[in-house]
Amino acid sequence: MLIRTVTADAWGTKCYYVATGPGRECVIVDPGMGVTDRLRTAVDSLGLRPRAVLLTHGHLDHTHSAAAVSAAFRIPVYLHPGDHHMLVDPIPALGSEFGPQFERLLGPRWTWQEPADVRPLAGGTVLELAGMELGVDHTPGHTPGSVMFDLPGDATVRSYCLVGDVVYAGSIGRTDMPGGSRAHTLASLRGLMAKRDDTVLLTGHEEDSTVGAERTGNPFFRRAAEGRAD
Repeated sequence: MLIRTVTADAWGTKCYYVATGPGRECVIVDPGMGVTDRLRTAVDSLGLRPRAVLLTHGHLDHTHSAAAVSAAFRIPVYLHPGDHHMLVDPIPALGSEFGPQFERLLGPRWTWQEPADVRPLAGGTVLELAGMELGVDHTPGHTPGSVMFDLPGDATVRSYCLVGDVVYAGSIGRTDMPGGSRAHTLASLRGLMAKRDDTVLLTGHEEDSTVGAERTGNPFFRRAAEGRAD
């Protein structure tokens, strides 16, 4: 597996591009603010051919460049219907704290354009894209339409999971923004805990982790295992 990232200009969001190897087709995951040109340079340098944009959820720091990347490569955007309203009007979903921050960052002339080709994701399905089978898990909590993508393994790692902002190394994503739910996040973690301990968790921000490391070191995993909802 070839898994690389380009870091967005806002909040350090990681935009992933994933392929089975150089010179192959690839998928692009969570293209945040300011990544379009750097992403094109990165995929061109490896001879990659983008097939789709996959969104782990609808927050603007993960979707800001989705329309531009979709148009640049003429590829569709996949998002769970529970978050589609965020592609229509993204600012309200950021809440009273981050909405104004993002508007100030973008400036008064900023305008939003919804991607032209948006296709729905459904939990429990498998996407066959770029020569890979990508499992889709619906994992609400950070947002109603948050999903995780299960990726094939390789010679060094048996399995990968793109987890977006549902879980971080040692913590979880915020649940106090519009549509967020701590109870739903803990329920989603119970599903994640069913995966192998050596599954590598590719997070939306900062360090990656594994299921085993989070099982032993993440207090929210312990709460989930206890069946708690808070």
